[in-house]
Amino acid sequence: MKVVAFNGSPKKEGNTYHALRMVADELEKEGIEVEIIHIGGAPVRGCMGCNMCARNRDEKCVLQGDELNLWIQKMKEADGILFGSPVHFAGPSAAMKAFLDRATYVCGNNGGLLRHKVAAAVTAVRRSGGVPAVDIMNHYITYSEMLMPTSNYWNVIHGLKPGQVEQDDEGVQIMQVLGQNMAWLMKLVDYGKDAVPAPQPVRKAFTNFIR
Repeated sequence: MKVVAFNGSPKKEGNTYHALRMVADELEKEGIEVEIIHIGGAPVRGCMGCNMCARNRDEKCVLQGDELNLWIQKMKEADGILFGSPVHFAGPSAAMKAFLDRATYVCGNNGGLLRHKVAAAVTAVRRSGGVPAVDIMNHYITYSEMLMPTSNYWNVIHGLKPGQVEQDDEGVQIMQVLGQNMAWLMKLVDYGKDAVPAPQPVRKAFTNFIR
């Protein structure tokens, strides 16, 4: 089994990376391969709302200039996904938000590519805003019908300078427990997929409130 982790921090090996690495260490102890991809330093474009991914249904975004389509295929092939971001104004980084907007939309318009994969989000923050930032990323996980493992507290770790999160004993434990629970849930899904049929996907109903 494999997990692909996305680091949405502009700093390749800042505290967000260390948080993801803590989760990854627990997954690797259980024999699960982990690949960490740094997207925070890339010029990720925002969604234009053109709906071409829905029309073409080729599992691609038509916007050029970044590696989003490669990252979509990485997620499609993975059994589990991690999203990690620093906290910018009580939300995830702009790169992570743009990535999630486009990737989630493409995957949803192409048969639900992320459906029933195991996924979690973590944030690294100096002081506060970590919980709403995690919550924003969790919206994409629940929208995509992914399965979310938990920890023993919110998935937030604290530190300012790169590596300082290692001194947050509670934060370190949160990441470790998340990794352990994620590995366990992934193994349950793998073990049960042939024994317990998954619910069939449904055609999404779209409504608005204008009559």
